[in-house]
Amino acid sequence: MIAAAVVITLLYVLTMLFLLYGTYQLPVFFGINSAPETTFSIVIPLRNEAENLPLLFNSLRKLNYPAEKYEILLINDASDDASEAICEDFRRKHPELKVQLLQNIRKSGSPKKDALQTAIEVAKMEYILTTDADCAVPEAWLQEFNALITETEADVVAGPVMLKAEVPKMGFWRRFQEMDFFSLQSATLGSFGVRIPFMCNGANFCYSKKVFLEVNGFEGNSAIASGDDVFLLEKFQQKGLKIAFLKSPEAVVATSPASGVGQMFSQRIRWAGKTSATKNSFGKAVGLIVFLMNFLLSAVFIAMIFGVFPHTVFLGMFLFKFNVDFLLIFRAANFFGRESSLKSYFWSSMIYPFFSSSVVILSIFSGYEWKGRRFKK
Repeated sequence: MIAAAVVITLLYVLTMLFLLYGTYQLPVFFGINSAPETTFSIVIPLRNEAENLPLLFNSLRKLNYPAEKYEILLINDASDDASEAICEDFRRKHPELKVQLLQNIRKSGSPKKDALQTAIEVAKMEYILTTDADCAVPEAWLQEFNALITETEADVVAGPVMLKAEVPKMGFWRRFQEMDFFSLQSATLGSFGVRIPFMCNGANFCYSKKVFLEVNGFEGNSAIASGDDVFLLEKFQQKGLKIAFLKSPEAVVATSPASGVGQMFSQRIRWAGKTSATKNSFGKAVGLIVFLMNFLLSAVFIAMIFGVFPHTVFLGMFLFKFNVDFLLIFRAANFFGRESSLKSYFWSSMIYPFFSSSVVILSIFSGYEWKGRRFKK
């Protein structure tokens, strides 16, 4: 077991250093002064988001981009709260904006993919730009995407996502979520930096309608409830399309944190559940190494408590992981200007191996609940 611990720790450290190297290869982009040329269909699926919609709509009405060059497509997925009424009110109060409220047309086992498909079929603009109903978008959002697309002629552009800042003092689990989010964003940045992207976030994802139709959209993975972003990215890669990452502080979309530990587990299980269906070899290898490292560290800790594993080996494993993870997480925290969240890093690093291992194991053997619906494995 000691030999396995050494080998897995070495693989983990090398993998994380490779991703860290990638974060330095991806330059920060600024393009606010570019002439607005690209047209966007902003696509937003929603289900029971009455609490979050006012903040989203407040951010959308502040977009600094010619109104004739974008439209907003809202897709109601059988909401049973006031979401639909709030959307209608927003559309009525802002006639200067092109806003449509559509009803989701269910065709598959993935309500969100159905909602996106419903909107994309009627979208009139050149590029599809997706976000979620519990998000807030920045004022220069469209400007930044337009600038990168104009400069690089990219068919597909992924963007950065962070958790919404909270004015009240954040509790431990909120900061834990933020650091987990930082690790995911760093891995995303790193993979794009080494030109082997294997993840992105649908809360800030842009692609031309033309290439979406060329790859037949979500065909082939529509039975899987999640993965509207990762599976599309994979299909775009297989097609050999030009893919870029918009590493711009002016293009960061803020999303809501999970409301509690239970919802956080459900969310992470949903995210982990799509991993086995991906075809990206690098992404699968990274996922396997991360799981093995976290699972082994958890097992070794328990074995050490019972005196059947040397504490020096455990301490070495933990310190190597602790330091290389900190370098990655700090990179994301620094980019988002949220270094203050790292004050809980030590205790989070103690809990994370157990949390991460549990999520992966549960994603293999159980389904999850999301937006009031139960999804089977």
